[in-house]
Amino acid sequence: MAQQSTPPAALLETALYVSDLAEAEAFYGGILGLEQIARVPDRHVFYRLGEVVLLLFDPARTLEGSSNLDLPVPPHGATGQGHLCFSATAAELHAWVDRLTEAGIPIEADFHWPNGARSIYFRDLAGNSLEFAEPRLWFEGS
Repeated sequence: MAQQSTPPAALLETALYVSDLAEAEAFYGGILGLEQIARVPDRHVFYRLGEVVLLLFDPARTLEGSSNLDLPVPPHGATGQGHLCFSATAAELHAWVDRLTEAGIPIEADFHWPNGARSIYFRDLAGNSLEFAEPRLWFEGS
């Protein structure tokens, strides 16, 4: 009899797809200030966000799969724009609006959800929908 598994407790990594990695590095590393932890030219760039890693892949290259026999990652990927939401306090949201505006990144939406949590939406240079939201959007008491 197979041992019963428990549901996953956390997200370890997530991916977005970008066709211009240099542009993505300027945005995610420069404007957002994320810590870059890995890069393979013309294939991917990875960033650490606390306990989660953000993987930015060139979609055409990930369809090829790995050429490293020691790391047999199968082909994967997506087409079109994705969505990612970053956690931010109310004070941090104000600072992010200022920083994004100064960088010329338009805020697409800025509103409060029915439970009072605030979200702002904007896009990276590849068109992915990004959001900063207060954790209380999903976690009461946060």
